[in-house]
Amino acid sequence: MTVHIETEYVTVDGLRTYLARPAGGSPQGMLLLPMITGIGQQIRDWADEFARRGLTALTWDPWHGVSSDDTPAEELHQRMTRLDDETCLDEQRRLLDHLLDELGCSRAGVIGWCLGGRFALILGGRDDRLANVVAYHPTVPGTPAPNHSVDAVEHTARIKAPVMMLYPGQDELVPHESFQRLQTALQSRETGPSIVHVYPQAGHGFSNRQWHGDPANAEAFALSWPQVLDLITVTTR
Repeated sequence: MTVHIETEYVTVDGLRTYLARPAGGSPQGMLLLPMITGIGQQIRDWADEFARRGLTALTWDPWHGVSSDDTPAEELHQRMTRLDDETCLDEQRRLLDHLLDELGCSRAGVIGWCLGGRFALILGGRDDRLANVVAYHPTVPGTPAPNHSVDAVEHTARIKAPVMMLYPGQDELVPHESFQRLQTALQSRETGPSIVHVYPQAGHGFSNRQWHGDPANAEAFALSWPQVLDLITVTTR
């Protein structure tokens, strides 16, 4: 069955965002936290895919207007070093408020990739309204970056919702010891199931189709994505 969707850039409480939803809206929603690309084409494609599956998808814009569509990767990396954790988390909370209030979603989860994966875990530890937390290859390095003022491992242990975390065994940014700390934090929780995927030969950012020339990355995403979609569907009903 063809689902007609509505897509547009909108401003929410002063924040630029990308909105994709079934025509007429939906009571199920997802907050999308991008990788370094910002609201680039692939993130918009994922938002549109959620909308075609009957969900309202609202995407946070870490760069406030630019993305990989029009800005070199080097500049985006420089911008990433200037992100402030608390400012970003406040923006994400305001977008979640908008999903659950003005957009009429009765249940909403969060999914993030790379830098967004780290924020998904932290937001999940701070906001019990979330129906799920999905973290694709979250960028939680062994030694925190200078601008990482919030402890992602500590917040991961606080998450009440079901969590799916997907880790690439060849992650050059997140050592296995850091992944183990995140996994231990997940398994220490008294509520909320944990689903942890490990793809031994995949590299950091394997969901990014730019890296799918490596068969290990392409296969990891092809296996993981349907399972992510199923989790989201079940938890946002």
